[in-house]
Amino acid sequence: MTNELLQDLEWRGLLYQQTDAEGMTKLLDEQSVSLYCGVDPTADSMHIGHIVPLLTLRRFQKAGHRPILLVGGATGMIGDPSGRSEERQLQTVEQIDKNVQGIRSQLERIFDFAEDGNGAQLVNNRDWIGNINTIEFLRDYGKLINVNYMLAKDTIASRLDTGISFTEFAYTLIQGIDYNHLYNHYNCRIQVGGSDQWGNITTGLEVIRKTHEEETKAFGITIPLVTKADGTKFGKTAGGAVWLDGKKTSPYEFYQFWINAADADVVKYLKIFTFLSREEIEALAVSVEEEPHLRKAQKALAEEMTRLIHGQEALDQAIRITAALFSGDLKALSADEMKDAFKDVPSIELAKEDKNIVDLLVEAGISPSKRQAREDVTNGAISVNGEKVTELEYVIDGKDRLEDAFSIVRRGKKKYHMVKFV
Repeated sequence: MTNELLQDLEWRGLLYQQTDAEGMTKLLDEQSVSLYCGVDPTADSMHIGHIVPLLTLRRFQKAGHRPILLVGGATGMIGDPSGRSEERQLQTVEQIDKNVQGIRSQLERIFDFAEDGNGAQLVNNRDWIGNINTIEFLRDYGKLINVNYMLAKDTIASRLDTGISFTEFAYTLIQGIDYNHLYNHYNCRIQVGGSDQWGNITTGLEVIRKTHEEETKAFGITIPLVTKADGTKFGKTAGGAVWLDGKKTSPYEFYQFWINAADADVVKYLKIFTFLSREEIEALAVSVEEEPHLRKAQKALAEEMTRLIHGQEALDQAIRITAALFSGDLKALSADEMKDAFKDVPSIELAKEDKNIVDLLVEAGISPSKRQAREDVTNGAISVNGEKVTELEYVIDGKDRLEDAFSIVRRGKKKYHMVKFV
C-alpha cells in the first residue's frame, strides 16, 4: 500500500474490508475521484454511530477527492435488514421527508459544500428510484442478481430463521441500483460504509459489472464496528443514544460523553473521530500513559467533536457549564444552562409558594429530617442556585425560582436536586 491516505486510514483503524485493494490504491494515486456514503433517514437525526463512515469520507475530501452524500429518501421507506433480527416499522413519506431535512443540516456541518473544486454533493435516491416502475425493476435489475447470490448475504441469511419480507429482501438490490446510478451519472468509483454494509456494497459492484460492457473500475471500503475496551456498546449512555441533534442530546451532554471516555478507549477514539494529526494524537497517547490525571486526551477529544458537530459557541457553553459544576459556582450559568446541566439529577415537584428553607429541604427529600435540615443549613452545606444559604429563616421565593419554575439545590459538595415549582 503506497497511497498516503489509505496508509493514514489503516493507522487510524478505519480499514476493515476492501475490494481489490491494489486497484483502488492505483486509482487514488493517479487521480481525484468521486466516492459516496449513504445514510437512510430512519430518524430526524443521526447519532454518533452513524458518523464513522461519514468522517472517513471527509478524510477523502481533505485529500482532494469529492464526496457524494446519499440520503436514502427511497431506501429509507423500505428498511435495511442489516444488523436487525426483525422487520423495521415503515414510516410515512411525510416523516421520511422530515428526517431527510434533519440529516441534511447535520451533513452540512461536517462537509465542505464549496461549489468549486471538490465540494461535497448531496443526493436523494428517491430522485431516481422513485421513477422506476415495478416491471422495469424486475426486468432491468431483478434479472441481474440471482436469488442464491442474495441468500448468501449475511444480512439476509441471518434472517431466514426468523423471516424476512420481500421488501427487505430486495433492499440490497435497490442499494446496488444506487451505486450503479452514481457510477453512471457522477463517475462515482468508491462506496464507503460500515462493516454491516459489505453485502450491499458488493451487490452494487455486481450490478455495475453486469450493466456495463466495458471493464469497470469501482471499489468498496468498509469501516470496522467501533467497540469499547470493556466490551460494552459504543455510543450509548444511560439515557440512550448520543444524537447529533442538540435538542435530543444537548451540546453539554455531547461534550460530557466524549470527555468521560475511558483511558483505554480515548486514543482509539481520537484516531477514528478527530482530524488531529498523527503527531498530535501520539503526543496525547503519551500523556494518557504518563499523566492520566490531566485528561488531556479526553479534553482534546471532547473539544474536537463538540466543535465539529455543534460549533465553537456551543463548545464554549459546554466548557463553561462543566467548569461551573466542577467548582460549584453556578452563578455564572443562565437558567437554560442550569436546566441543561441538571436535567438528569433527582427532581421533585412542589407547590409554587414561598417556603422556608428547612421545610423545603424536608419536603423535597433533600434532607431526611428537620433536625438534619437545620444542621445542613447552619453548617453551610446548602446552596440554592449556587448561592450558599446559612440562615434558618431564609425563605425560598420568586427571587430563587429560575424562570419562575425551578431551583437547583445542592447539599454537600456534589448532591444536586432540581425542585420544580408547579
